[in-house]
Amino acid sequence: MPPKPAMPQDQSIARLLAFYLPQFHPIPENDVWWGKGFTEWTNVAKAKPLFPGHYQPHIPAHLGFYDLRVAETREAQARLARAYGIEGFCYWHYWFSSKRLLERPFNDVLASGRPDFPFCLAWANETWSRRWLGEEKEVLIKQTYPPDDDVRHIRWLMKAFADPRYVRVQGRPVFLIYRPGDLPEPARTLDTFRRECRREKMEEPFLIAVNAHASADPRALGFDDSMDFEPQLGAMPGPLEDGTKIYDYPTGRERMKARKSPNAEIPCIFVSWDNTARRGENGIVFINSTPAAFEAGLREVVESVRHKPHEERLVFVNAWNEWAEGNHLEPDLKHGLAYLEAVRRVNLSATPIRNQPIHV
Repeated sequence: MPPKPAMPQDQSIARLLAFYLPQFHPIPENDVWWGKGFTEWTNVAKAKPLFPGHYQPHIPAHLGFYDLRVAETREAQARLARAYGIEGFCYWHYWFSSKRLLERPFNDVLASGRPDFPFCLAWANETWSRRWLGEEKEVLIKQTYPPDDDVRHIRWLMKAFADPRYVRVQGRPVFLIYRPGDLPEPARTLDTFRRECRREKMEEPFLIAVNAHASADPRALGFDDSMDFEPQLGAMPGPLEDGTKIYDYPTGRERMKARKSPNAEIPCIFVSWDNTARRGENGIVFINSTPAAFEAGLREVVESVRHKPHEERLVFVNAWNEWAEGNHLEPDLKHGLAYLEAVRRVNLSATPIRNQPIHV
């Protein structure tokens, strides 16, 4: 049976799903690649401002420098998200020819049944490199697509799909693929996913292509729908004369909207962006990405889906906790709960809770 919505449908306008990064706990592979004890906080804590007025480092507020192996942290995240109008988390799922990485937090969520908060999965099917760009340079682990791996993959996914918390559309579990154009035989992969689900008497997945890299019309590849990912960095001009890549958030979003795919029915909006914590002077920064600017963009995006039945009003927010990309709804010391308050004003018809305590 489909999971119950996070809040009554007469309160939420859209079904907001926030991308969720699980890289806030150590794993053996990162110990080898980046040094013992590495987590995303390693990059976040060492970030420094690179120009006057540059906001770095981003320091977490209410939830602190957490470890996602801790169940209380995951519960606190869910309480905070639910209170401000986020319906569920979209966990990044890392699958490399049957090898999973950063799997511990989601494994625990699945095994424990906690938090009681909706979720779906997005396959981040790209190569990991030392450059943090999914490039085939300084490769750490390569993304490959053996023909016989599709069956193994979907059989694992079905364990997640069977969970009553799993986000569904038309009764079908939602599954996203980040780089649909990288699939060597997309029709084969998607047909295998559907066939194996039918074989187990499960609903076929609702397969969403993520349009982050100007791929072809995903419906021609066999997807049910597509989502225009943000930020679309390819929409931005090249570096300035001094080599910096500093852009204005409202202007940048207008450029991205101008090149959106006409085939994408599902919108996405990014909170902010500054990946200099990972890439230093080679990073990209969006200035003026204020809570007010985000709220204006989110209101427009939410309004764009109001004509649909509530079940189909999916809107993705990038991201819940991409701290090393300066891209997070989670509160920090500078803005506090301002971004989450913006979400609530836009998406919930209930009375604002600015002065009510939220126990995280």
